[in-house]
Amino acid sequence: MTVRPDDVVRVADGVFWVRGALVNWYLLEDGRDLTLVDAGYPGDADDVEASIALSGHRVEDVRAVLVTHAHADHLGAVPRLSAAHGVPAYTDPVEVPHARRERLEQVSVPTVLAHSWRPRVASWALRALRRGGTRDVRAPEVLPFPAGGALDLPGAPVPVPTHGHTSGHTAFSLPRTGVVLTGDALVTGHPTSARRGPQLLPELFSHDPQRARAALDHLAGLDADVLLPGHGRPHRGPVRDAVLRALDR
Repeated sequence: MTVRPDDVVRVADGVFWVRGALVNWYLLEDGRDLTLVDAGYPGDADDVEASIALSGHRVEDVRAVLVTHAHADHLGAVPRLSAAHGVPAYTDPVEVPHARRERLEQVSVPTVLAHSWRPRVASWALRALRRGGTRDVRAPEVLPFPAGGALDLPGAPVPVPTHGHTSGHTAFSLPRTGVVLTGDALVTGHPTSARRGPQLLPELFSHDPQRARAALDHLAGLDADVLLPGHGRPHRGPVRDAVLRALDR
């Protein structure tokens, strides 16, 4: 276990940012109930459970996991949470087959090796391997969330389609607190990048890079001023400005 108390940070009313070793996940709090948004790598499962305790809750308080997309570094702890604790998991209907591994839209090992001449990529790849990045993570228990407005879950998250990074990638807006959880559609850092601040992930990680860029229009229209990414630190300021910065406009 590597998560520490200072890795679990309340960043808005009822919203905790958890800083994992290589990826973020989030806890949405409503009284004693929680929604977990994303679930790290397979090797982060202990850390996910520890972060819940560090937020002052129990795993039994988690009403559901929302998965922004089904890459191994966001889906990792879902199978354990389902099998050991009966926690349901939901994602965009388009993403469900990906979560169940009826198809796979993840960067391949040969592609990573082709870019490993870059020191940042090589270093990240070794760390990701240790967290279980190449494991066969399949979650047949993942269900589609219902269409239309806020979900009936702690935090009342509103799905925002941001398809492109994967076919069914989804961000989640929290209108009551001006927060948007952007998953990998818009990040603020990554071990493979020297940049800091709002940015797109390198194209090798996206299933459809062109569509991933176009999806930022859905984020730009949100009335939100706290951006919580899948990778990097939280960003404060109008999300529209963050999108423009990421696109270098």
